[in-house]
Amino acid sequence: MDEETGSGEWRGWRAATQAALYGSEGTGGFYRRSEGPAGHFRTSVHASPLFAEAVARLLCRVDQALGRPSSLDFVDMAAGRGELVTAVLAALPADVAARTRVCAVEVADRPAGLAHRIEWLSEPPRQVTGLLFANEWLDNVPVEVAEVDSAGVARLVLVRDTGAERLGGRVSGAEAEWLARWWPTAAEEGLRAEIGLPRDRAWASAVSCVEGGLAVAVDYAHTAEARPPFGTLTGFREGRETAPVPDGSCDITAHVALDACAEAGATAIATATATEDAARALAGARLLTQRAALRALGVTGARPPLALASTDPSAYVRALASAGEAAELIAPGGLGDFGWLLQPVGIPDPLDPEPGTG
Repeated sequence: MDEETGSGEWRGWRAATQAALYGSEGTGGFYRRSEGPAGHFRTSVHASPLFAEAVARLLCRVDQALGRPSSLDFVDMAAGRGELVTAVLAALPADVAARTRVCAVEVADRPAGLAHRIEWLSEPPRQVTGLLFANEWLDNVPVEVAEVDSAGVARLVLVRDTGAERLGGRVSGAEAEWLARWWPTAAEEGLRAEIGLPRDRAWASAVSCVEGGLAVAVDYAHTAEARPPFGTLTGFREGRETAPVPDGSCDITAHVALDACAEAGATAIATATATEDAARALAGARLLTQRAALRALGVTGARPPLALASTDPSAYVRALASAGEAAELIAPGGLGDFGWLLQPVGIPDPLDPEPGTG
């Protein structure tokens, strides 16, 4: 634990990250800068248009499951500069696009040149019938970090804006309960955990807006059987991973306990619909890898047949490039390992090959 002197007050990682990413006391933060997230890290959205096309197909499946309502919603959480929402709208069939209300949810100001029909909001609409899609949102919901001290006690980690750390008070209350339930640490000095309670609450709040359709969270993730012993807190600056320094100069992120979010979302669904209990709602949730999700949506990475190179060379080159982009989206050890949490509300799982089963 670094005890070096530095500027700024000692505070928990949640408050420090909140200020660094989103600003405080009238100051801007990392996510309010003009270049946006794309200037610092590469997401699936930026890797290939195939990702947005797959999301558009998912929205069409939700539309069918809902019986093709007169008004269909697509809500893009943490919309960046509107890259995904714009591409999804362009990829929709004309008849579906005409019925779709498109909403981008983001803390930054509306970017210039965004299509007028795209609503730019600071929080999701309170009533959503369709698809709420949160791509790399929850990993940027700030959380506290805990570390086990020499006596085997989990304590909050305090940080200055230089990145220097020291241990603070014992983890207690709801945060201690969350750790015990979702990320119990052994009494071994130096073990760390990120307390995902704020993410559970943020996801539950978003899911509660969905009156019918599907809520999806896509993120760096882990589950109870494979929690990382030293946590995942890190930073990104100009495309490179770096030390997480909460001074507004870099992105600060930590992987998401999506299994905990699933339970919180199930409780929210049960409360909002008043038609099913949380256990039933949780049974309808599904955790899978991006690789599995995108393959179910038609992104396979299969190379085009070599014969096409002779009959239509231009088409072969285009298909080969598309296969390369697809391979990046589903690659093991890369984007393909992202977690997808699907939580249907009043419809069967749209990725289930046999809707209504399992």
